[in-house]
Amino acid sequence: MFDRGLALIGKDGLARLAAASIAVCGLGGVGSYIAEVLARSGIGTLLLIDADTIAPSNINRQLCALHSTLGRPKAEIMAERIADINPACRVEARRIMLTPGDDYASLFSGTDYIADAIDDLPAKIALIRYAHTRPIPLISAMGAGRRLDPTALAVADIAQTYGCPLARRLRKSLREQGIEQGVQVVFSSEPPRELREGKLGSMIFVPAAMGLLMASVIVRYLLADLGAE
Repeated sequence: MFDRGLALIGKDGLARLAAASIAVCGLGGVGSYIAEVLARSGIGTLLLIDADTIAPSNINRQLCALHSTLGRPKAEIMAERIADINPACRVEARRIMLTPGDDYASLFSGTDYIADAIDDLPAKIALIRYAHTRPIPLISAMGAGRRLDPTALAVADIAQTYGCPLARRLRKSLREQGIEQGVQVVFSSEPPRELREGKLGSMIFVPAAMGLLMASVIVRYLLADLGAE
């Protein structure tokens, strides 16, 4: 299944990806794409973390959300999808909600890279702080809702973000903990649209593109010293 990848990154590149262990935290509109793209790219081990179950409102933008999967755990569904896509990929699905008090050292033992696609700000801050101090490479998703333009996405240090309310809150919280830079994120410079009927609106374009971009950053990082990125 990796013939096309072999033609692009070579045997050493594929071997590097197969040896890698990546944690994907959050399996919604952004994280489900990260997980599936990494599996299709040949990553050997995935740790999938999400406590939620599939709801009807997820169907418009999440890979794991189908009418046939309503009510089932997202982590379980993504593990099943990946087993059908890439049976060689070792998947550990954890139906848990990350909290600031978790034993991250145990949870992420052996992890080569963390993809943060969680919404809860305290947990996001704790996860970033853990990765920053270890250090374990991490890329964090900023706000993807209330936007329609995937071309407004960019990869940047948290200190260089603008136009994103979530990134602004995260910058402030991290500064209070002595972290002003050195955290890689994907953010959108598109101004978020107004809320309608008090609901956080979202469509597939920006979350999916953000997940693809984050997965690309991870793969290129893993391949960098091989000259295959």
